[in-house]
Amino acid sequence: MIKIFLTILLIGFFSGAYSQSGNILGSILAEDNTPIPFASINISSINKNILSDKNGNFLFKNIVNGQYKLKVTCVGFYPNQTNVTINKNDIKILVKLIADTSVIEEVVISGTMKPVSKLSSPIAIEVYSPAFFRKNPTPNIFESLQMINGVQPQLNCNVCNTGDIRINGMEGAYTMILIDGMPIVSGLSTVYGLAGIPNNMVKRIEIVKGPASTLYGSEAVGGLINIITKDATTTKGLHIDFSATHIGEYNADISIAKKMKNTSTLLGINYFNFLQRRDVNNDNFTDLALQQKFSVFNKWNFNFKKNRTASLAARYITENRWGGQMQWQPAFRGSDSVYGETIKTNRVELLANATLSRQLNFDMSYNYHLQDSYYGTVKYYAVQQVAFMQLRFNKTIKKHEILAGIPFRYTFYDDNTAGTATIFGMNNPSRIYLPGIFIQDIIKLNQQFTLLAGLRYDYNNLHGNIITPRLNLKYTPGTAHTIRLSGGNGYRVVNLFTEDHAALSGARDVVISSALKPEQSWNGNINYTGLLKHTNGFINMDVSAFYTYFTNKIVGDFITDPTKIIYDNLQGYAISKGVTINTDFNFTNGLKIMAGVTLMDVYQVANDNLGKKITIPQLFAPVFSGTFTVSYRWLKPKLDIDFTGRVNGPMHLPVVPNDFRNATSPLYSILNILITKKLANGVELYGGIKNLLNFLPANPLLHPDDPFNKTGGKYFDENGKNRESTNPYGYTFDPSYNFAAVQGVKFYTGIRWQIF
Repeated sequence: MIKIFLTILLIGFFSGAYSQSGNILGSILAEDNTPIPFASINISSINKNILSDKNGNFLFKNIVNGQYKLKVTCVGFYPNQTNVTINKNDIKILVKLIADTSVIEEVVISGTMKPVSKLSSPIAIEVYSPAFFRKNPTPNIFESLQMINGVQPQLNCNVCNTGDIRINGMEGAYTMILIDGMPIVSGLSTVYGLAGIPNNMVKRIEIVKGPASTLYGSEAVGGLINIITKDATTTKGLHIDFSATHIGEYNADISIAKKMKNTSTLLGINYFNFLQRRDVNNDNFTDLALQQKFSVFNKWNFNFKKNRTASLAARYITENRWGGQMQWQPAFRGSDSVYGETIKTNRVELLANATLSRQLNFDMSYNYHLQDSYYGTVKYYAVQQVAFMQLRFNKTIKKHEILAGIPFRYTFYDDNTAGTATIFGMNNPSRIYLPGIFIQDIIKLNQQFTLLAGLRYDYNNLHGNIITPRLNLKYTPGTAHTIRLSGGNGYRVVNLFTEDHAALSGARDVVISSALKPEQSWNGNINYTGLLKHTNGFINMDVSAFYTYFTNKIVGDFITDPTKIIYDNLQGYAISKGVTINTDFNFTNGLKIMAGVTLMDVYQVANDNLGKKITIPQLFAPVFSGTFTVSYRWLKPKLDIDFTGRVNGPMHLPVVPNDFRNATSPLYSILNILITKKLANGVELYGGIKNLLNFLPANPLLHPDDPFNKTGGKYFDENGKNRESTNPYGYTFDPSYNFAAVQGVKFYTGIRWQIF
């Protein structure tokens, strides 16, 4: 009897407990009501965590009656916290997540010249949004790219701070810079043009590592960077971004968008000012070039009947910069009294695109670039005009996505150097005509395999016929893993005086040993991407191994004669090989970590004077480099903290005979921290510190106390011969030994305001 009573009592107790619990049924949707699969739903007070299914639905079973906080997180969306009260058996809830603009949209165009999802693209493409670059605010694209693994913004002169963008260790001339898929930044403009692109005009940046000449022609030998500008139809209201540093750098970005019935327009204005003379390392030279820069960008989007669209954009930029001895004044420009490098730039760009039909598109661009400069006493005055037009046709036939194009590019270049003069001293501007044709076929073999085959033919009026093929294979064994194999050819036609700043500087004479031939490269690449999801977030992996073989590579000899740069086609070959790894960790607690490392070996193989093969390492190509971004978001105080950094391993530097400086740079890192506070009405306040460790490169200038190498002075006699008593090693002024900017720790603050 007692046993029966206890059994009934226990049954009653458990049934009573069970009746005091319920189920939580829910759905996770985006703002447009599309389901969000694999979102993480967490009830921390009872340590329960599940994922939504492929339709965005989830179910918590047998939750004891009470009040709970459900936290919902998902990649690409802001976290959501919802209060839930269980006082009956079941409760149904609907949670909507707001898209996080710091996670880039998945549509890309650079690899195939047509819109395609990043996952579906047979070409491995890296995509970055302005929100990513805002984790380490900079006034221009050139500085922003230092956050990207395997991409190296490299200073080429410590006086005027010119630079280029290097991909996988190759010089900047091997990187093609596009704006909206068109060759806007090239030739002369690569010297200073990258620093003139403000962040307020950028919608996203797409990067392809490896040759892309099949679609884009000359210059896309080592890779390409495609800057996609904002679309006026999707940009909202008035946006203001103003920042300042404690050393006197001021940057203002203003953009405003207006939508009309069938037309939208976007106006962007950028102004940058830095006029403070600084000499932290006490060499009597400015550490950073002083600058005043203004640019205006205007874009129009048009929607016509039958889904036909068009866009028209224009940009104007003017810049005045100088660097040199601290006592330099404008009156010394071009004289040998006080050394200075002064550059005045005026530039106009036009871009247009039209959708003529569902299958036919027309692209057009034009740019005019004027550079008026002095490098010490040497005047360099140059004009470049580049006109480009292209007709693109695409059609899908069963399993084939066919793209064909007829591009034409015309480049005019003139300067005051021997580079555009005849043997009789007559002016002879360079005119290059480059018509071509290309075809590409993307074949969907089955659900797992996609094949891309492409071929391009160009005719250069100076170098004749050029053919560049490409082949890519994508294998997707499942939704979370993708393997891409690629191989292709790239080529580059060189104009030395517009692509190598050392050739423009008055510090060394330029010697061209023979008629330069076009460079060519063959590249192989294997890429793996994978997504690992877990209850606390996800891990994204991107691993690539690359190998590029160069022939006819144009090399500059800085060592044989310290007063000259001797250029010639390499009588041998060059290699760029390595591995790059990118990882992305996202956690449901608001922590995000992005980290990457690149290991590479870049070198040239040539014959010495005795015919013996020697290996020459590539200058400014670190054996390893890495980047990282650690971000944390507090929901209630609406506070973001971003810790970013870049690490560079040893790299070979251009030293002269008997140079007292090291031939390789030290291991160093640049670390930055940023705090952002979101206020009401679209206002953000931000501030931080750059170069936390206060790293400064040692002795960036050689012989800075005699920049004109004057005769009859302390170091050279009246005949220009070296005085061994005061200059035993025959040093001459040289600004090319540079691997990092000469700027120490820097504090900055700013405000962003999104109005209506």
